[in-house]
Amino acid sequence: MATDDQPLAPHGLPGHLVGFVEALRARGIPVGPSETVDAGRVLSVLDLLDRESVREGLACALLRRTTHRGTYDGLFDLWFPVAIGDRAAAAEAEIPYRDDGQVDIPALRRMLAEMLADEDSGQQQALMAAQLVEQLGQYRSARGASFSSYQALKEVQPQTLLAQILAAMATPGMSDFDTEIARRAARSRIERFRRTVEAETRRRVAERIGKERVASYGVPRQAEEVDFLRASQAELAELRRSTQRLARILASRLAVRRRHAKRGEIDLRKTLRKSMSTGGVPIDLVNRKPRPGRPELVLLCDVSGSVAGFSNFTLLLVSALREQFSKVRIFAFVDHTDEVTRFFDPHTQLDEAMQRIFAEADIVGFNGHSDYGSALTSFAEAFPDAVTSRSSLLILGDARTNYRDPELPTLRELVEVAKHAHWLNPEPRTNWGSGDSAADRYQQVIEMHECRSAAQLTAVVSRLLPV
Repeated sequence: MATDDQPLAPHGLPGHLVGFVEALRARGIPVGPSETVDAGRVLSVLDLLDRESVREGLACALLRRTTHRGTYDGLFDLWFPVAIGDRAAAAEAEIPYRDDGQVDIPALRRMLAEMLADEDSGQQQALMAAQLVEQLGQYRSARGASFSSYQALKEVQPQTLLAQILAAMATPGMSDFDTEIARRAARSRIERFRRTVEAETRRRVAERIGKERVASYGVPRQAEEVDFLRASQAELAELRRSTQRLARILASRLAVRRRHAKRGEIDLRKTLRKSMSTGGVPIDLVNRKPRPGRPELVLLCDVSGSVAGFSNFTLLLVSALREQFSKVRIFAFVDHTDEVTRFFDPHTQLDEAMQRIFAEADIVGFNGHSDYGSALTSFAEAFPDAVTSRSSLLILGDARTNYRDPELPTLRELVEVAKHAHWLNPEPRTNWGSGDSAADRYQQVIEMHECRSAAQLTAVVSRLLPV
């Protein structure tokens, strides 16, 4: 909380706005000087007591894409909180207690169900969330009192109130269609209340340890920044929706590189020969003629559960980039390799393609666990003509072999044949070689790159893919 020695905005409103902009930039939202100036002008004309108007006004000035909104809202709630300190006392409806002083959970659940059934109870729900955090979510940590949204909701369990909410929303003669609409509305209200409790928890914790620290772990990241191996289903779904945009970015980068490469490399011999007419000064550079044709791409991809998010997104990205290459061949494996190029086309959904891969492709052997050595061997034996001197080989996976033979000689033969060969690993570099990881051994044979997020993957792929 604010004190006389440490005010909430020590540098005034302009300094507070600059701090908010810096937090947005730290989370990958591009905000330039012009947007910051626009945001300052917005604050000069809006009623600062109308918090939602301030939220929407700053969003219009600072955001360029709708995908930034989730991160923006989380940071806005920290930099422009709805209140300071405990606001549970302002609630009109108090949490019910039993005679022994403990919270009456059944009565509380009934009260919450009635509140969620009322479409116009938004303010009451916010104050109820404040009470839950204050009364049920508070706990003692090593550094003093703190708050937990999980603890606040653990006993109330609003997700189990769907039937009670629907009963309160029911009207005589409701059709099946109306009932389904009511059910979806009830689920939406339950989810919105849960997010309100989480936002209230972040606000209280931020007052205690600082909003910058809470922002580092409590605010949703951009889809491109999410760690593949830790992403939730919602984050992966958002990441898939951003695939086409990232593919367009990559395609434009490749087009620029290809345009610059049209001149070819400098022909040193012809340049020196031509410089004889100018006394040995190479005034006019002579370039070699560029080799026509687009490169071939061979993708060898681990589709086991441990790296499913990374593999799925990369397959989508490469599939969207197929027109940038003369030929793209996609191979998938768990402990056996099979070609799955036929399952990917511009009209195929990823879920459908993955279902067909596991149902129709021969990628799982007797063991069923990741085995990179067996996968590399089966790939080299079954598809000896897949990798040629014109091919760019990309291997996707975490290199965890379950302590089996990594078959380094087989990989070395593939790398020697390919024109380019790279390994993209979704694990942190510090984990390479730990446990059953053979990444430290594989990277002695092939160049390995850390690709933990979509942003990192895009940067690596745009740099590595040949033109």
